[in-house]
Amino acid sequence: MGVFQVFYNLIRALYDFMWGDLITVPLPGGGSAGLSLLVLILVPVGIFFTIRTGFVLIRMFPDILRISAERRRQTEKGSISGIQALIVSTATRVGMGNLVGVVAAISAGGAGAVFWMWLMALLGSSTAFAEATLAQIYKEKDPLYGGYRGGPAYYIHAFMMRRREKRGKNARRRSIIAAMFAISGLICWCGISQVISNSVTSAMDNAFEIPPLYTTIALVLASAIIVLRKNATVKVLDVVVPIMAGCYLLMTVIVIVKNGGALPSVFERIFSEAFGLRQVAAGGFGAVLMNGVKRGLFSNEAGSGSAPCAAAAADVSHPAKAGLLQAFGVFIDTIVICSCSAMIMLLAPAERIADLAGMDLLQEAMRFHFGSFGVIFIAVILLLFSFSTFIGILFYARSNVSYLFGDNWLSQTFYKLLALVMLFIGGLAAYTFVWDLGDVGIGLMTVFNMVALLPLSGEAFQALKDYEQMHRGNRQ
Repeated sequence: MGVFQVFYNLIRALYDFMWGDLITVPLPGGGSAGLSLLVLILVPVGIFFTIRTGFVLIRMFPDILRISAERRRQTEKGSISGIQALIVSTATRVGMGNLVGVVAAISAGGAGAVFWMWLMALLGSSTAFAEATLAQIYKEKDPLYGGYRGGPAYYIHAFMMRRREKRGKNARRRSIIAAMFAISGLICWCGISQVISNSVTSAMDNAFEIPPLYTTIALVLASAIIVLRKNATVKVLDVVVPIMAGCYLLMTVIVIVKNGGALPSVFERIFSEAFGLRQVAAGGFGAVLMNGVKRGLFSNEAGSGSAPCAAAAADVSHPAKAGLLQAFGVFIDTIVICSCSAMIMLLAPAERIADLAGMDLLQEAMRFHFGSFGVIFIAVILLLFSFSTFIGILFYARSNVSYLFGDNWLSQTFYKLLALVMLFIGGLAAYTFVWDLGDVGIGLMTVFNMVALLPLSGEAFQALKDYEQMHRGNRQ
C-alpha cells in the first residue's frame, strides 16, 4: 500500500469518526437519529453556554445592536475595529453552505430542518460569545501586521502552560495541543480553498458558459492581488460583505412580498415538520432533526475556533464586546442568510423543483421568482460569497502561521501561495479526497478548541458579568 493510500485511508477514518454516526438513538415511529462526535460535543456545550450566559443573544440583543452602531475605535496602529472583525468572520461563515447546504438540509430533512437550524444558531451564538471573548482576553500584539492577533491556539497555549506551572514544570514555547489546533486550521482552510473555486467555476459555467479555466485564472489573480498585500483584506471585505449580504436579503424580501399569501403556510410547514407531526408516523423524524442540527452547526462554525482568530484582532474597549459581536455573527449567518435560502426554496412551487438537488434546485427556484435573472444572480452571489470566504480564511491563517513558525514574512507568504495553488487546482479538478481535508480540519479544530474553551469559559462568563455591571453603572 502506497503512502498516498495510507494518508487517504487516515483522512477517511478521521472523517467517519468525527462526522459519521457514532451512536444511533431510536425515535418514536420506528425511526432513529444518528449522532456524530461533533454533534455530541457541540450541542451539549452550546446548551451549557446558553444557560450560563442567560441566553446572551436574546437577552443582550439591544446591546449588540448598539455596539454594532458604535463609531470605530482603533487606538493601536494596524488594528481593526470590532465591527470589522465581525465582517471578516461573517465573510467566512457566509458561503456555499448558506446556499446549497441549506437546500440539501431541506431536501433531505424537509422544511422542519429550518427550525432546528434556528435552534442551533441560538445555542451556537453563546459558544461563539465564549470563544471570541477568550480570544480577546488572551490576544497579543502583532509585530508583522500591526494591531493584535490571537485565537484558540493562543488561549490553549496559555491554559496548557498554566497547567504545567501548577505541576512544577517549566513553560514551553509551544503547546502540542495548541500547535495541533493551528495545523488543523491550516489544513482545513487549504481544503476549503479547493471547494470554493470548484463551486464558483461550476456556477459560472452553468450561468454564463464561461470555461472553468478562465474563471479560475480570474479568481486566483484577484485573490492574489488582495491577500499578498499587507493589509488589503479587511478593506476589501468592508465593501464586499455588506453588499453581498444586503443584495441577498433584498432579493429575499422581494420574494416574500411577491408571495406574501403563502408565507403563513410556509411557517406552518416549518414548525409542524420540525416536531415530526407527519414524519414520526413515517419514521423520518431523525432525518428532519439531524439535517437541521448538522447544517446549523456546519454553517455558524461556533465552537470550531475559526471566528476567534478575527475576534482577537479587534481593538475594542471590553473583551465582552468582541464576544457579543461574534454572537451577532451567528445570528446573521443562520437566522438571516440561511433563512433567506430557505424562503427562496420553500416559496417556489414543489412541482417546479421536484427531483432537483443542490445548486440546480436553488437556481430553478430563483428562475421561478425572477426568470433568467435569478439564475445569473445566484451565480454572482455565489462568486461573492466564495471569494469573501477565501479572503477571510487567509486572515484567520495569519495568527496560526505565526504561532507555528514565528513572526516572519517567509512563512506567511508561503502559506498564502499554497492556498492560491489549492484555489487554482480546485477550479479545474473534479472531486478529490483533498476536499475532505476541510471537514476533517474543522472537526479537529473543534476537538482541540474544547480542551481549553470549557475550562477557561468561566473567564468569559466573568467578562460578560463585568461588562453588564459597567453598562448598568453608566446608565445610572
